[in-house]
Amino acid sequence: MTTVPRGVDHLIYAVPDLDAGMDRVQSLLGVRPLVGGRHAEYGTRNALLSLGPATYLEVMAPDPELASPSKGRLFGLDEPGQAHLAAWILREEAIESLAARANAAGLGLGEASSGSRERPDGTVLTWKLTDPYAPRMGGVLPFLIAWGDTPHPATQAPKAGTLAGLRIEHPEPEAVRAALRVLGVEMDVGEGAQARLVATIDTGSRILELA
Repeated sequence: MTTVPRGVDHLIYAVPDLDAGMDRVQSLLGVRPLVGGRHAEYGTRNALLSLGPATYLEVMAPDPELASPSKGRLFGLDEPGQAHLAAWILREEAIESLAARANAAGLGLGEASSGSRERPDGTVLTWKLTDPYAPRMGGVLPFLIAWGDTPHPATQAPKAGTLAGLRIEHPEPEAVRAALRVLGVEMDVGEGAQARLVATIDTGSRILELA
């Protein structure tokens, strides 16, 4: 079984349709994700499941009520595609200094900027985040997040199990390992035909892989 890197905040499972994506995740994990809110700047909406006290799974889909932004919807969600694990996010409260170190090393994570969304109950969540549109070696490097004093979303989402492992597959595994060392992250990186993330989730009744 793979290990869980230090500081994993959440995983993003990109799906072409939120309701269908929630159905799929429920069929896999046995728990239905809770609708979270929308991201006007990305043209998306989401639903969440907890994978631990400070880790969660974010199911993200295009929001048909939002216009596509000038950069396009995040994770290529303007285009038809298969549901897949699109990204992982590393929590780092000293986000500006780590982002600067990563960018100086050529990782190209972008600068940290502020973001927010309103939950259906009216609660506003705020955070700082590096550029989620950054290439990140085909999506296998994390982007960075800092929550500050905002209550962590994992505490409000339905519990679906525990993140038991996260690994990377990539055509250039040593280059990925070197980039992760800049971020202070140790995780399993193997050679693969394409860039891919694979999460191992323990639901309590079964262990499965989500990719």
